[in-house]
Amino acid sequence: MTWNSDLTLLLLPINILLAIVVVFMERRNVAATWSWLMVLLFVPVLGFVLYMILGQNLRRRKLYRFDKRDQTAILSLVSEQEQMLSEGWPGDDNGTIAEHRKLIEMNISSARALLTLHNEIDFFTDGLGKFERLLSDIAEAKHSIYMQYYIFNNDEWGRKIRDALIVKAQEGVQVRLLYDDIGSRKLNTKFFKLFDAAGGERAAFFPSRIPYLNYRINYRNHRKIVVIDGLIAYTGGFNVGNEYVGQDPRFGNWRDTHIRLLGEGVPTLQRLFLMDWNLATNQKIQGLPGPLRLPNTKNRLPMQFVAGGPSSQSFHIENALLHMIHSAKHSILLQTPYFIPDESLLSALRVAALSGVQIHIMLPKLADHMFVHWASRYYVGELLSNGIKCYLYTNGFLHAKMMVVDGQIASVGTANFDIRSLKLNFEVNAIIYDQPTAQRLEEIYWRDVEDSEPFTLTDYNNRSAWSKFNESISKLVSPIL
Repeated sequence: MTWNSDLTLLLLPINILLAIVVVFMERRNVAATWSWLMVLLFVPVLGFVLYMILGQNLRRRKLYRFDKRDQTAILSLVSEQEQMLSEGWPGDDNGTIAEHRKLIEMNISSARALLTLHNEIDFFTDGLGKFERLLSDIAEAKHSIYMQYYIFNNDEWGRKIRDALIVKAQEGVQVRLLYDDIGSRKLNTKFFKLFDAAGGERAAFFPSRIPYLNYRINYRNHRKIVVIDGLIAYTGGFNVGNEYVGQDPRFGNWRDTHIRLLGEGVPTLQRLFLMDWNLATNQKIQGLPGPLRLPNTKNRLPMQFVAGGPSSQSFHIENALLHMIHSAKHSILLQTPYFIPDESLLSALRVAALSGVQIHIMLPKLADHMFVHWASRYYVGELLSNGIKCYLYTNGFLHAKMMVVDGQIASVGTANFDIRSLKLNFEVNAIIYDQPTAQRLEEIYWRDVEDSEPFTLTDYNNRSAWSKFNESISKLVSPIL
């Protein structure tokens, strides 16, 4: 008997046992289950390794451990808001809250996403404008700077942001920096030498215990959050690095959407940051250190921040997007760099289109991840025959994550329209219930259409055999991309 046959006999029972675990124990969706079974069947040795690294299911584990005071405060506010919704929200003169009550109620009861009424939002669609404003706000910080990014690069702009944080730490401002271990893998001790010496605190999210081997690699913290003095917050699609200001020749212009926020929504982002900080550092900082209702704006702009991730059995952001799609009467405008919907989202878009809703989907023409790029083309191709319109953004790379429904409500945040963002990563999206803000985002969308080219059903049907082959392979593994 050869060495290869001995190995095969050894791996056969392991693969069978692992297949049983995948089918009966993990409770995955059917598509992901079949994808893993095919991997185990066709690449038994490598498939086993991939499953051990990528296939771990964290949803059945209790990740966050809440401070009792924080937990009590949140549950009390959730109960209060549920009652206010049932009785008719006070001061809802234009009926916005009543109109979207079901979506708001679902987000409150399921995701504990509190509704805040008084907020001001500025949108950034280019990295230079966003980072210049962020640096200005950092320079004015008096008490605290909490910063969290998926990617924090060791390059010119990464060093600019780091150096600004060092200055504030030296002034006695509390500076905490949280970055994802995989997304920011190029950071090292040398990069943080002066930061550490100045008293800045930092942590990597889900770090590798063994170099280049991380069994939690499949669950990444994709959130981008900055909170300054508990009064100003940022979130959206931009990471930190040269490419996000258009300095990477591979991508050229980087088109993204980011929010700068003042108002009652800021403590929600601060609490979310501290939850992630506690998880990464094993600390127990209370998640609500500041006031819940802030006096720095009287502008009425209702919104919720919906957080998603493997810390919950429910897919909160996907549920919110599904509800928005089902509620659409006239139009849906969608921008996303990656379009890999699961069957529920695909069916919702298909039904909406067949019901007469005008659906416009914008994707980047430029690819940054080939498998994801080809899978996105396949799924959008599935919808073209239902009457949706698709645009391919040509002025650089499109990284914006935005959806506007009927010019009335909008979602902007960190989550892509794909299975990874909606089911695996830690993400956060703002759901905005404000017609003027939704229409501002629509105007931005239609300006982007001018920098795009249509991708029609004829284009899709006339694609090359090579494109069809790439799509066929990519769609098979799309549930685990």
